[in-house]
Amino acid sequence: MTRTVDAGQDHGHGHGQTHGHGAEESTYDVVVLGAGPVGENVADRVRAAGLTAAIVEAELIGGECSYWACMPSKALLRPAIARSDARKVAGLRESVYGPLDALEVLRHRDTVVGHWKDDGQVDWLDSIGVRLFRGHGRLAGPRRVAVTGPEGDEHVLTARHAVAVCTGSRAVLPDLPGLPGARPWTSREATSSDRVPARLTVVGGGVVGVEMATAWQALGAKVTLLVRGGGLLPRMEPFVGERVAAALAMRGADIRTGVDVAAVVRDGGTGPVTVVLEGGDHVEGDEVLFATGRAPRTEDLGLETVGLAPGSWLDVDDSLRVTGTDWLYAVGDVNHRALLTHQGKYQARIAGAAIGARAHGTEPAAGESWSAHTATADHAAVPQVVFCDPEAAAVGLSLAEAERAGHRVRAVDVDMRQVAGAGLYAQGYQGQARMVVDLEREVVLGASFVGPGIGELLHSATVAVVGEVPISRLWHAVPSYPTLSETWLRLLEAYRG
Repeated sequence: MTRTVDAGQDHGHGHGQTHGHGAEESTYDVVVLGAGPVGENVADRVRAAGLTAAIVEAELIGGECSYWACMPSKALLRPAIARSDARKVAGLRESVYGPLDALEVLRHRDTVVGHWKDDGQVDWLDSIGVRLFRGHGRLAGPRRVAVTGPEGDEHVLTARHAVAVCTGSRAVLPDLPGLPGARPWTSREATSSDRVPARLTVVGGGVVGVEMATAWQALGAKVTLLVRGGGLLPRMEPFVGERVAAALAMRGADIRTGVDVAAVVRDGGTGPVTVVLEGGDHVEGDEVLFATGRAPRTEDLGLETVGLAPGSWLDVDDSLRVTGTDWLYAVGDVNHRALLTHQGKYQARIAGAAIGARAHGTEPAAGESWSAHTATADHAAVPQVVFCDPEAAAVGLSLAEAERAGHRVRAVDVDMRQVAGAGLYAQGYQGQARMVVDLEREVVLGASFVGPGIGELLHSATVAVVGEVPISRLWHAVPSYPTLSETWLRLLEAYRG
C-alpha cells in the first residue's frame, strides 16, 4: 500500500509514508536529479518562480565542484601562486624562498571542503524550501523519478512541469593494459590526496593536468607531464600553452609532448608505477594521474524509459530543454555545451527561468539571443581561468575559431611588460594578451591572457564580448593607473595603430 503526497500543499516539505512494501509517492512541480552547484541553482530558481521542488543526490550535496574539483584544487593552488608572486616582489622575496608547508596546505584544503561533510549545504536547501531525497534517482517514464535510498527505501517522485538532469560528468580512464590494477589517480584523487607523492606522472595537458601539475610540483613532487598532442591547453591560443609549459619546465617539470601511453605497470598495486610509452620508453613515478577527458553521468538514469540512450550526452535547445521533449531538461556538464561550473550555474539560471515561465503559461521566444530564457553565452562568451602559474584565461572565440566560423577578423597582441602595473605587480613580469576583433562590426569576439594575476582581467573581457561593446566606445572605458587593466588600453592602441 502506498500513500501519495502532494508537495504543493507545503512548499516542498510534504513527507509521504510507506506502508508494507510500497514506495512513498510525492508530487512536485519540478524534480532535480543531482545536487551539485548546477542542480542547486535550478532548484533555487524554480523556487523563486513560486514552484515546488525536490532534489535527488546519491553523494554529497554540493557535488564535484565543492569536494573534488574547483574548491579543493584552488585551495591547493593558491599557496603555490601566492608564493610565486611574492618571490617577484623586492623586499619580500627573501622571506618566501623556503618550501611550502605541505601538511598545512592539505589541512587548509580539508577545511575548504568542509572535511567532505555537507551539513551546511543541506541547511541551505532546507532554507529555500527544497525537499532533499538522498539516494540514486532514475527516470521511470515521463515526469517520474524512482529513488532508491541508502537503506533500500524507495520513493517515486512525479513532476508536474519538469525534471532537470544535473548529474554532471566523471573522469574517463583509457582502456590500457595494466591500468585498472595500477590504482591511477583521476581528478578526485588528485584533489583529495592526504600526502605528497615524491614523483607524480601526469597524463594529459588540459586544464586538470596543468593545474594539478602546478599544485603538486609546488608541494614538492617531481612532475613528469605526458601530452599526446603538441602542447598544453590546446583549446586556448597557442601562445598561452607555450608560456605555461615554459614556466613549468623552468621549475623542474619534465614535459613530453607528442607521446602515447601503451601500458601502465604497478606490481602488487602498491609500489612505484611505471608508465610505458609507445616505442618502448617509460616513466617511473609514485603516482600517476590520468587527466584525459570526461564522460556524462547518465549511464544509470533510466534514460531508456523515455526513449534516450543511456550513457549519452543530452542534446538540448538554448532553454536547456532536451530535444524532442516538453518536460525534460539537461543542465550543466551532461549537455556537453561548456563543462565549467560557472557556465553550468549560468545554464541553471536560464533553465530555471524557462521552467518557471512555461509553468505559468508563457512560452519563451525561440532563438531570442541574450534573453532571460536563452543560454546565448554558451555559444558566444564562455569564460575560463586556468589557475596555473602563470595564470591563463580566455573568453569568446580564439583567432582560429573566429576564422573557422567565417568572421573577418583581426587579432592584436600586447606584451604585458608594456603596462606600468605589470612591473609593479612583479619584477620581471612576463605576460601576453590578445584581442580578436570582428572587422565588420568592430566589436570584440574574444580575448586571451597569460601572466601573473590575469584571472581578474577576464570579467572585463567577458563584459566586452557579451555586451558587444564597439571599439569606439571601449576607448572611453578608462582603466585606472597603474593597474594590469591598462592592458586594455594597450590592446586598443595596437588595434588602431
